[in-house]
Amino acid sequence: MRIYSYLFLMMGCGLGLTAPAIASPAINPGPMFGFLDDGKSAVLKRIYNSGTSTAFVKVVVQEIIYDAQGQPVEQPPKTLSDAPLAEQNTLLASPARMIIPANGMQSTRLLFMGGRDHERYYRVRFIPVLPSSADTFDQSADDQQTYSKDLAAQVTLLTGFGTLMFVRPDTVKFDTQLKDEKDTYSVYNAGNSVIALDFVKSCHVDKTTDCSTIAQHYVLPGKTYTFSKEHNKLHSFVLQEGKAERKVSFTRV
Repeated sequence: MRIYSYLFLMMGCGLGLTAPAIASPAINPGPMFGFLDDGKSAVLKRIYNSGTSTAFVKVVVQEIIYDAQGQPVEQPPKTLSDAPLAEQNTLLASPARMIIPANGMQSTRLLFMGGRDHERYYRVRFIPVLPSSADTFDQSADDQQTYSKDLAAQVTLLTGFGTLMFVRPDTVKFDTQLKDEKDTYSVYNAGNSVIALDFVKSCHVDKTTDCSTIAQHYVLPGKTYTFSKEHNKLHSFVLQEGKAERKVSFTRV
């Protein structure tokens, strides 16, 4: 088991809507975190349905920004303006509606349009819905009615899942500063793009198999992650700056 944390957002990805079902869609968007690296404008996201019925999935994209207190706030889904696509400054999902058969898979393309002078963060939710005339699933009224009746005839579970997308700036600069003190060890991100602390664990110095649960932490630009040193423990993690990795370890002297 691995524990994930990220310093800018503590909001749940799941959307439990009703009670357990006899048969229902069960979608899986894959990894919880995704990256749109510098030099790339789009990434393909595969969505799986391991459930026993067809999933009509709506993709909702919301940008995460910070308020005056530095707290993350999810913005309402953005609609395109009359400005050119290159000036929209938003992440688009194409298609934004998918029909995924039971035990099947579909893909959507996440495309960023606009300037990338700084890093941006997005919550991308994949939400199964009951089709209606208001949704553009290219289904006839009869097909929509049949599907809705089939699900309404049983207790239905529709659960949506989200991923976090990091859109890196055009020119990425990594500058990670490590500070080793008596009781703490801190990691400060002085660069302009998120870094990851992977395979974070602490093990007893004399019992190398006596270790904590492996964790992963994301540190945003301008933020610091601080470890509290423990007696008789060897702390370690893998510092990931984009594709570059290096192992870091420390103990309490």
